[in-house]
Amino acid sequence: MANVIVIGSQWGDEGKGKLVDLLAERAGVVVRYQGGNNAGHTVKFSDKTFILHLIPSGILQPKVRCVLGNGMVIHPQALLQEIAELEKLGVSMGDRLFISDVANLIMPYHLMIDKARETRAGKDKIGTTSRGIGPAYEDKASREGIRFVEIDNDSRFKSKLDRLVKDKNKYLKHVLEFEGPFLDPDQVFEELMLQMEKIRPYIADTGRLVDREIKSGVNVLFEGAQGTFLDVDHGTYPFVTSSNTTSGGACTGSGIAPNRIDRVLGVVKAYTTRVGSGPFPTELTDEVGKHLSSVGAEFGATTGRARRCGWFDACLLKDSVRINGITDLGITKMDVLDGLPILKICTHYQDPKGGTFDYFPHRLSLQEKLIPVYEELPGWQASTKGVTHFDQLPDNAKAYLARISELLQVDLTLISTGPKREETIHLKDLF
Repeated sequence: MANVIVIGSQWGDEGKGKLVDLLAERAGVVVRYQGGNNAGHTVKFSDKTFILHLIPSGILQPKVRCVLGNGMVIHPQALLQEIAELEKLGVSMGDRLFISDVANLIMPYHLMIDKARETRAGKDKIGTTSRGIGPAYEDKASREGIRFVEIDNDSRFKSKLDRLVKDKNKYLKHVLEFEGPFLDPDQVFEELMLQMEKIRPYIADTGRLVDREIKSGVNVLFEGAQGTFLDVDHGTYPFVTSSNTTSGGACTGSGIAPNRIDRVLGVVKAYTTRVGSGPFPTELTDEVGKHLSSVGAEFGATTGRARRCGWFDACLLKDSVRINGITDLGITKMDVLDGLPILKICTHYQDPKGGTFDYFPHRLSLQEKLIPVYEELPGWQASTKGVTHFDQLPDNAKAYLARISELLQVDLTLISTGPKREETIHLKDLF
């Protein structure tokens, strides 16, 4: 048995959903440990496309149990909508979905605050998804959050909710200069009670549940959302999300000790993308960038926003390997590079004064000025689409992958050559 964390190694959108879906075939439990419905995982099989925002990709494997961990912030209506959409597609929740009783909720005022801040910030906005994620984590950290375990149809909880709604209305009006309409505490309470009638059967002490599964010898996958450089501590701050997207977050966000983790699979695109604002040293705005965007269908599964595209950044990934303790690499979207005559890998940076960096420095003003220094490799003119055996790849594709593995000092485990389950090269068994 093995317990494996699947981590996004860049700025998210690396294709974690597909790889979790594949690996879940041999897992008993998949745990999502951070974030909210600001994430999107797309999985394709049997001519169907499944887009997941809160529920782990493992739900598409009929025998797998899925957990929404305590490190998440969960919007009740979004969760119920996702459950309904999956059931329409023939995916039954049954007794397979569990929600941590101590996970925090995203409330209506969190969405309003998020949107009002972004509107007020104008050109200086962070570029959030406006899903209320940041404000919900703020309330969690300041001990003003609402956890599933405390929701009840009694005077004590209603009194707390009344106070919170009134306080948030004041903040929206007097600080953010929001003009309304404002929330009615009674209406918020009534809607929450109706939502909880449907959600309550899924609520559980998930930390103990996962611990029991591990002790019984079940393979467990821990699924992250977003990517390493959107981590609130280790990312391109302040252009980050509000939770720990790195492997350390898997333990705090699920209630499992670090010594229970056996391997960390770092999911990496064969190039680099990011959504929203923030530094991006290898970004391309030329014809190659357009090729990566169009052929790679680089649009967010959650927001539909176009992703910025650029060359593979080995400096960024070296930091990711260090931060996450990555033991295995899963390379995705290999086929998007088909037909490009020259490929480039960023091996270090220079600043305008001639300084050299083989890592990603923390200072934002410096990150924005970094000049990537590239190593060039020949591309390949054959198609890698749908290839399932490594020896079927063009020699130049093999060389490109080998160079990535060499620079990062991590072995390749999986290579995705298309969006479907079967379009995958398996090099090593993680379980």
